[in-house]
Amino acid sequence: MLYNLIQKLDEKVHFSTVSAHCDIPCKIYDPIHAQLATLTMIRMVDLLNELQNKSELSINDQAQFLRLVTQKETHGIQVKKEITVIWGDFIKAPQLEKFPEIHSLVHSIMLETSNAKQRISKEATLSLLAKVNRFAEIFWHCKGIQTYKAQCPYPPEQDLIYPVLTS
Repeated sequence: MLYNLIQKLDEKVHFSTVSAHCDIPCKIYDPIHAQLATLTMIRMVDLLNELQNKSELSINDQAQFLRLVTQKETHGIQVKKEITVIWGDFIKAPQLEKFPEIHSLVHSIMLETSNAKQRISKEATLSLLAKVNRFAEIFWHCKGIQTYKAQCPYPPEQDLIYPVLTS
């Protein structure tokens, strides 16, 4: 009821439309979300490959297959979203001058994410992770923060770029 009242009022007054991730400069950016989403895609591919090794899929296996593919797709969308938000809202002329590869890197991340979504390919997801890790490395260096590479402590146990955070 309240919604209908506001909608009718909007038809007469025409309220401005508002949306955000960071159209207000919150300055809270972190590529870890894209990295974790990529790791999830890799893990989903690993689990899908385990299902592929079965000679016959039960109805529960088929349901699991659908869930795994759905999660791989969902996390692929998240990779693209996280990278484009940082690229569009954080990366400015000084970062572009220091890292002129950033535009082509972001474009290749978009293409590689699509590639990883289109098939069940460990190679495609690992290639995506390498690019997302490079993006993370550039991001942290733009902020003046050193990075290091370490294996994540959970499946799929791949290397990630982490910031060196000291107090």
